[in-house]
Amino acid sequence: MRILLIEDDAVLGAAIRDQIAGDGQSVDWVQRLDAAQDAMAGASHDLVLLDLMLPDGRGIPFLKALRMRGDVTPVIILTALDQVSDRIEGLNAGADDYLVKPFDLAELSARIGSVARRYTGNPNPIITHGMLDIDLAARSIHCAGKPVALTAREWALFEAFLARPGQLLSKAQLEDKLYAFGAEIESNTIEVHVSRLRKKLGAGIIETERGMGYRLGAP
Repeated sequence: MRILLIEDDAVLGAAIRDQIAGDGQSVDWVQRLDAAQDAMAGASHDLVLLDLMLPDGRGIPFLKALRMRGDVTPVIILTALDQVSDRIEGLNAGADDYLVKPFDLAELSARIGSVARRYTGNPNPIITHGMLDIDLAARSIHCAGKPVALTAREWALFEAFLARPGQLLSKAQLEDKLYAFGAEIESNTIEVHVSRLRKKLGAGIIETERGMGYRLGAP
């Protein structure tokens, strides 16, 4: 997943960024709402982590504006505001979850996984695809009972296919999943990673539609 983190606290923001990266996700971190608007306009994100008290405004109006324009990107609020009324306001504004600071980073990872699974139609973290047993929460894969190790980039691409089974994904859509990892995206990056996924998970795991894109192969 590509996650947008909106958090102005430098220490906490760095800790969350490192936690997300350690989970194999890509993250764009901004510290202001105006920067968040620019980030969302320039890229597609799978989930937003939103602080409510930012230097240039409050997160609730930002969230309401997001929902009013039809944006259904899942949002988890991260805030020190711990009153029941604050939680109600956040959830009523369109948040999918609400986590009060200070929180355990492992819990944040679990909340991110839970919200993401609800949006991809896989509430159960364990799914089976042919010979593959995939644990979305643990981010692990077994093929015919044997563990398969994926790099963070390989997992990001494979997760994109799992989230949209049977749907054709363009090269540009797949490249978007990798930009936040920091390394430069070469013209053949997607082809290289798709080839590696096929070697690790089976030749038919990803199908190619020439000139169009790629899709998850049939189980």
